[in-house]
Amino acid sequence: MYSCLTDAILRGDTNASHIGKRIVLPSSFTGGTRYTTQNFLDAMTICMWAGCPDLFITFTCNPNWPEVIRAVQRNHLRPEDRPDIISRVFKIKLGHLMNDLKNGFFGRVIATFYTIEFQKRGLPHAHILLFLHPEDKYPTPQDIDRIICAEIPNKNSNPILYSMVENFMIHGPCGQLNLRSPCMKDGRCTKHFPKSFVTRTTIDEDGFPIYRRQDNGRTIEKNGVRLDNRYVVPYNPQLLMKYQSHINIEWCNQSKSIKYLFKYVNKGHDRVTAALYESNVNSDNTEVVDEIKSYCDCRYISACEAAWRIFGFDIHYRQPPVERLSFHLPNQQLVIYEDQDTIDSIISRPEVTQTMFTAWMEANKEYPEAKELTYVEFPSKFVYKSEIHKWLPRKRGFSLGRLYNVPPSSGELYYERILLNKIKGATCFEDIKKVGSVIYPSFRDACYALGLLDDDKEFIEAIAEASTWGSSSYLRKLFVTMLLSNTLSRPDFVWEKTWKLLSEDILFQRQRELQISGLHLNDEQLKNATLYEIEKQLRSNGKSLKYYPPMPIPDVNIVSDMQNKLIMDQLNYDKAALQVESIELIRSMTPEKRHAFDTIMNCVSGNNSSIFFLNGYGGTGKTYIWKALSSAIRARGEIVLNVASSGIASVLLPGGRTAHSQFNIPLQVTDESTCNIKQGSPLSELIRRTKLIIWDEAPMVKKQCFEAVDRTFRDLLRFDNSNSLEIPFGGKIVVFGGDFRQILPVIPKGTRSDIVFATLNSSYLWDYCQVLTLTRNMRLHSTDPSHDQQELKNFSEWILKVGEGKICEPNDGEAEIEIPEDLLIKDFTDPLESIVSNTYPELMQKFNDPTYLKDRAILAPTLDAVEKINEYILSIIPGEETTFLSSDSICKTNEDNNLNPNLYTPDFLNSIKCSGLPNHKLCLKIGVPVMLLRNIDQSSGLCNGTRLIVTQLGKHIIGATVMTGSNFGQQVFIPRMNLSPSDSRWPFKLQRRQFPLTISYAMTINKSQGQSLSNVGLYLPKPIFTHGQLYVAISRVKSKHGLKILIHDKENKPLKVTNNIVYKEVFQNLS
Repeated sequence: MYSCLTDAILRGDTNASHIGKRIVLPSSFTGGTRYTTQNFLDAMTICMWAGCPDLFITFTCNPNWPEVIRAVQRNHLRPEDRPDIISRVFKIKLGHLMNDLKNGFFGRVIATFYTIEFQKRGLPHAHILLFLHPEDKYPTPQDIDRIICAEIPNKNSNPILYSMVENFMIHGPCGQLNLRSPCMKDGRCTKHFPKSFVTRTTIDEDGFPIYRRQDNGRTIEKNGVRLDNRYVVPYNPQLLMKYQSHINIEWCNQSKSIKYLFKYVNKGHDRVTAALYESNVNSDNTEVVDEIKSYCDCRYISACEAAWRIFGFDIHYRQPPVERLSFHLPNQQLVIYEDQDTIDSIISRPEVTQTMFTAWMEANKEYPEAKELTYVEFPSKFVYKSEIHKWLPRKRGFSLGRLYNVPPSSGELYYERILLNKIKGATCFEDIKKVGSVIYPSFRDACYALGLLDDDKEFIEAIAEASTWGSSSYLRKLFVTMLLSNTLSRPDFVWEKTWKLLSEDILFQRQRELQISGLHLNDEQLKNATLYEIEKQLRSNGKSLKYYPPMPIPDVNIVSDMQNKLIMDQLNYDKAALQVESIELIRSMTPEKRHAFDTIMNCVSGNNSSIFFLNGYGGTGKTYIWKALSSAIRARGEIVLNVASSGIASVLLPGGRTAHSQFNIPLQVTDESTCNIKQGSPLSELIRRTKLIIWDEAPMVKKQCFEAVDRTFRDLLRFDNSNSLEIPFGGKIVVFGGDFRQILPVIPKGTRSDIVFATLNSSYLWDYCQVLTLTRNMRLHSTDPSHDQQELKNFSEWILKVGEGKICEPNDGEAEIEIPEDLLIKDFTDPLESIVSNTYPELMQKFNDPTYLKDRAILAPTLDAVEKINEYILSIIPGEETTFLSSDSICKTNEDNNLNPNLYTPDFLNSIKCSGLPNHKLCLKIGVPVMLLRNIDQSSGLCNGTRLIVTQLGKHIIGATVMTGSNFGQQVFIPRMNLSPSDSRWPFKLQRRQFPLTISYAMTINKSQGQSLSNVGLYLPKPIFTHGQLYVAISRVKSKHGLKILIHDKENKPLKVTNNIVYKEVFQNLS
C-alpha cells in the first residue's frame, strides 16, 4: 500500500522488498485462474444488468466442413492432420454466427458472451448466452416452438434438413440400447436421454422447457439402431442448415435455471490419468500383464487447443464490455513493484498517486454531467485512459462497470464499496462519507446513516439475554465471537449499550489479582480493563480491536505489554510439566515410533530444513507422535505450530488451529495464491520464531494450499536466510501427516484425474518430502479384555483392504464389495427407524446425555439422507420444538440497482441450500446435539465440525455445551451470524443471518473425517461416490462391535453389497 511505503521512508527504510506481500500472477495472465475468475465475474455483471439470459447455444466445430476438406485434400491429408486449419475455420464460422445473432436473427440482442472449450477428441466448441431485448423475448411455449425444434423433420418434404439432423443432432444411441455409450453412468444417460414423448411444448415449475416431441413414427438409423424424436437434441432449423454443424439451442428465460448455465463458464482444464502397465514374458514366451505399476497425471491439451492459443484467439468474449473498477481507502492504494526497486523510485511514479479511483473524483470536478453518475455507472458515459490517468467523456459505445469484490473482513474498504454503489459525484473521500449535510467519521457510519446496514438491536438483546444464563467472561467471549464473524454493523454502538454487562466481574478480578479488597475503578477504568480482556481474546485469534473501527482501543501502555500475543500464547506453557510428559511419551514409544520421532527431532535440533510426511492409518499413533514432538520442543521454550486441515482435527492437537486460520490461506486457492501475511506483522514474526510446523490431515486439502504457504514462507524468510527463496517453506521444518486412503480434496464436479492431481503428493513439494510410515496398529495391542484380539486384527485388516481397494480385485478403483454379514442390518420394515434404533439404543432415556451422544453418529454419503435422519430423530425425542427462521437478503456490496426484485424474492432466497450454509429453517429442542458450520473462536475450540449439545434456546442466542475435544463440557453461547456461501453460481451474493448450526445425530461421511467414535451406523440408501468415503465411514470406530451398516435399494429392500471407490494411483509415491 502507498501509506506503507511512505511510512517506510519515515523510518529510513529504502528497500521495498522488506514490506508488502508477494503477488505471483495477475488476472491479466491469459488462461490463469485469476483470469478465468475475473471473466466469470464480468459475466455475472452482464447478467445483473441485462437480467436472465434468454437462449443458451452450443456451437461445435464440424471437421468435415467443405472449407476444411478442400484445404486438406490438396496435400492428401485428413482434417485431423491440420488442427490449425480446423481452428481457423471454426473461428471464422463463429464470427459469422455471432454476427447473425447480434444482427437480430432471434431479435434485438442487448448482451451476449461466450467461452471456448475443447472436446476430449480435440474439436473446439463455444457456449454462447444471448440476452434479448424485452420486446423480443420468447415467453410462451408457442413462442419457443417458433425458434426451437426437437423433432425429426419429414424426410420427403425436407430432405436437406433431415440429413442435417441425422448427422449432427441425434444423441446416442444410449440407455438400454447401448449401455457402453460415453454418456452412460450408473446405468443412466447423464444427458437424460431418451426424453419422453410430449404432444406440446410446456415450461415446468422449475422454469425448464419441455420441448414438443410427438410420437409420429419418424425415425433415424444410427449405428444400426432406429432412433425417434426422444433422441433429438433441440435445434433451430435455419441455423442448422446454414452452418452444417451441431448447434444446440436451449431456452433459459427463468431465474432457477441460471445456476445450471454458469457452470460452463468457469470450467478448468481437462486432465487425464494415464495408467502404465508392466508386461512380463514367462519362460514359455507367454506374455503376462502385471498389476498397474504407476499412474501419470497430465493436463490434456488437444492439437486444436494448442493452435487456438498459438494464434492468440480469444477464449472469452463479452458484449457489452465490462470495466473493472479499482478503489481504495485514502493513501491505501495498492502499489505493485519488483524486489529490486527502491522506495524512492516507486513513490516518484505518477501512477502511484494518480489511480483510476482518484481520477474519477477529478472527473467529477471537471464535468457537470459526471455528478449524475455513481462510480459503477461511470463507464457508461466515460472512458478511462490509463496512459494519462484520466476519465474522458465517451464518444461512442458504452461499458458496464464492476467494482472488485472485497470480503466483510476488509473493514472500512468493505463499507466504502457499499457506498460507491450509491454515492454520485464525489470529488473527495469526505464526499463519499457525506449523508445530507453531515460528513460521518467512517464509511461504516455513513452506511448506517443511509440504512444500508442491518440493525444491531438483535445482538444487543442477545447479550442481555445471555447475561441471565452466563457470567461476564462468557459474555465477553460472545462479543468476541460477534466481532470475529463480522456480524456487527456498528460494534462501537453495541459496545456502548452492553459494556456494563461485559464488565460485571472485572472489579472482582482486579481486587483478587492486586489483593486489594477495597479497590475502586471508575467507569473509564472499567471500560479499559474490559477492552483489554477483549483484546487478549482477539489477539489469540490473530485479530485486534483496531480491525473494527471505531471500536475504542485499551490504553496503549497495557497493549504494549502484549505486542505479539501470538508469540506469547505459544510460549505460555508449563515447561516442567511438558518435560515430564515428554519423558513419559518417549519411554513408551515402540521402535517404529521412536525412529520417526528421532528423525524429526534430529532435524529440529540441527535446524536442518526438511519436509516429512508421517503416513499411517487410524490407530497407528500419529497423534501420539504429534504430542511427543510438541511437548519435547515446547519444554525447551521453543515454538511448535500445530495445524490441521479441518476444524475437528485441529481440536485434537495440543494448541491446534486450522491451517487456513493460522496461515491466512485464501478460501479460494489457485495455482498462484499466496497467504495474506505481511512482512513485519505479528504473524510473520511468529513464523520466523517457529522451530517446527505440524500439519495433520494433510491429504484432505488441495495442494494449492501447501504451495501458497510455501511461496509465502519463502518470501517472508528471505531476510533471515538468503537461500530461502530456493528452499521449500523458506527453510522451515514441516511435518505433514495423514492417510491417503481417506477422502481426498473435494473438487466440485471434478473428475478422477482432477481429484488426484489436487492432492499433496501431486505437488512439486512432494519431491522434497521424506515419508515416515507407521504400520503397527496400537489398538490391536490393547490390554482391554473386552476386545478379542484376533477379531480386532481381522476387522483392522478388512478396513485396510477396503481403503486400498484390495477387495474384489482385479479392479481399477471401483468395485462392488460384499459387506460381512455380522455388520449388516438386514431385518427391517422402516430403514430410518432401524438405523436409529441400532445406533442409538435407549435414546428415549438418554436423549440429552452428552456422554451417551458424543461417541455416536449415523453417517450417510449425501446431505439429503442426513437431513431425513435428523428430522426423524427430532420428531421422536421429547421436548418442545423451537423453530428459527433465517433472514435472507442479497449482499449490499452487489451493484444491485438493476437486480429484478421479482426474480430474487425472499421465498426464492429462503429456498437456496448450499453446503456449509445453515438452512433457512432450523428446528431444535433442548438436549439435541448440533454441529458448528463455521470457525468462530478457535482458541476456545469452536471450529467448523465441533459438536455441541443444546442447553438453552433463547430468542437471539443459543446456549450449548461442547461435546468434543479438550474443551468437553465447556459452556458456550452462539449468536446468529451473517453468513454467505463461497458458491458463486448465482449472479449475486447471498447473505443469510442464521445460527451457524445443524443437527448432528447424523452427519455426512465427509464431515465425520477426523472424528473418533464408539458407535457408528452407516446408512447407504445410495452408494458412496468418491475415493475413501467407505473407508472413512467404517474406520471411525475402534472395534467391530461399534459398527452397523444398513444398505437398501429404492424399494427399501435390504442389500449386502455396495460400491467402493479407491483411486489407487494416489498411493504410488508413498514408499
